[in-house]
Amino acid sequence: MKLAPRLPALLLAALVITACAPQTSDNASSDKDEETGTLRVWLFQEVGNKPKEKVVDSVVTAFEKAHKGTEVDVEYIPVETRAQRVKAAFNDPKSAPDVMEYGNTDTAGYVKDGGLLDVTKEFGDWNEAKDTDPTAKQSVTVDGKLYGAPFYVGVRALYYRTDVFEDLGLKLPKTMAELASTAREIRAARPDLYGLVVGGAYMYGAMPFVWANGGELATGKGGSYASAIDSAAAQKGIKAYTSLFGDDNCPAPKCAGMGGNDTITAFAAGKAAMAIGGDFSHTAVEAGKVKGKYEVVPLPGVSPGSIAPAFAGGNNIGVLQSTSHRTLAVDLMEQLASKKTQTELFDAMGFLPTFGDVRQQVAAKEPFVKPFVQTLSAGTKFVPASPAWSQIDSSLVLPTMFQEVISGKKDVAAASKDAATKMNDAFGSAG
Repeated sequence: MKLAPRLPALLLAALVITACAPQTSDNASSDKDEETGTLRVWLFQEVGNKPKEKVVDSVVTAFEKAHKGTEVDVEYIPVETRAQRVKAAFNDPKSAPDVMEYGNTDTAGYVKDGGLLDVTKEFGDWNEAKDTDPTAKQSVTVDGKLYGAPFYVGVRALYYRTDVFEDLGLKLPKTMAELASTAREIRAARPDLYGLVVGGAYMYGAMPFVWANGGELATGKGGSYASAIDSAAAQKGIKAYTSLFGDDNCPAPKCAGMGGNDTITAFAAGKAAMAIGGDFSHTAVEAGKVKGKYEVVPLPGVSPGSIAPAFAGGNNIGVLQSTSHRTLAVDLMEQLASKKTQTELFDAMGFLPTFGDVRQQVAAKEPFVKPFVQTLSAGTKFVPASPAWSQIDSSLVLPTMFQEVISGKKDVAAASKDAATKMNDAFGSAG
């Protein structure tokens, strides 16, 4: 699910603070398809929500005009408390909305609990759907069926200080190995700076190192997943990332507990020469001390000229299975997730569109978007489509693994093996 200072507290919610899915549900599919009445909608409340409200109000006005006798009641709910709200809605359909925004890592859990409506046919018939980014489409897919429409996507790239690179006569790193050596060179020349600020609790900053080295979080699909975090390739990536925690780059006592927001805060405050941040981090960096003294490029991969795979965070829009307004609710879902709405939300909030053609258009309009679009085009990764993921995420299995290695408590082999065991226990209990 999504996250960051301008906040898409959303994106953070999606990438880092995935809510626990409800454990039980009395939710049932409604046999009604009423053509008039009130549709209830839950959307996430952003920091600075007014621009989002303005875009949504425009969609609602047009929808009500096109559907006589229909009213749309939109409620903005806090991201932090959505777990409780969604659980209550699934257990009591009478209190549930018809349409809901949800984090893309929540999909599998919500489907398992019977909360989301299968809209495979409607999505297939939707003309705009053909331009949906494949990874974004994957985020609404469980066992080959679709349970919503992608709403926006967020990825991370490499922020770097142009003034520091110019002063030290440095070239941009072309590989992950060069990234590490450049970070250490900066730290040696400028001890007041982190070369590349990293965080032991920053899972989505760490995972590109695992993926770029050929590792995976897990293998399998549908209801059958097995952890792959202890594979030889994954261990190589873990070593590459954890080697960055030291006095020669980002001292462990200060950096081991950092999360994604902490690393961006450090960069924005002028305390780091490089940072891995999202498109959603742009506003926070612009508001910091480094304004006008930084640029963004894709995070380099293992081989020269390659781009490291990034996690595709973001949010989706879905229809609840309990709705008594199926046709209307699906139509409203498509309007909220349409190309027009996503373009307006980008202009208003900076959310990256999930349609490839629309992304190219906004990138041409806003130069800062280009490295993120390049990253998306190079291929992104997603978490296992398993209801177990919310448990793995909320239990901090992967951050714990990284921190155990960084602290020296365990070596990479032992820490990754323990993490794999915990992941497999979660996958097994999810059924």
